[in-house]
Parts: sequence; C-alpha cells; structure tokens
Amino acid sequence: MEMPGIIIKDPDILDGEPVFRGTRVPFKILIEYLEGGDTLDQFLEQHPSVSRELAIAAIEEARLSLVSQLK
Repeated sequence: MEMPGIIIKDPDILDGEPVFRGTRVPFKILIEYLEGGDTLDQFLEQHPSVSRELAIAAIEEARLSLVSQLK
C-alpha cells in the first residue's frame, strides 16, 4: 500500500515535528513505544486517532526512506 505523506511535517502542527497524517501524534512516539518493548497494540490503545493501517504504513515509509539513503 503506497500512500505518500503518511508522516508529515507542517510548521503549524507541533512546530514541524513529524506526525501521522491527519493527527497531532508524533511519529517518534511510536518508535519510543517499540524501543521500550511495548507492542503496536499498546501504542494504538493510547493513541486512538492513529489507525493500525496508518501506523504500519508509517513504519514502512520510514523503512523505505532509510533504505533509499543507504544506496
């Protein structure tokens, strides 16, 4: 599923912090949950404005961005 702009930066939303499109939830919060050993379900329970599909698409978008920078 390719949906450009899953993670967006807008200077008018949290001073340009990367957030999930359509929310004010910073993407880094998901990463912090996962790094801390929490599950995706735990993140989604605490951030109901982020759908499972959006979270998975954001992780995939971040992965693709990282891989493209390594080439």
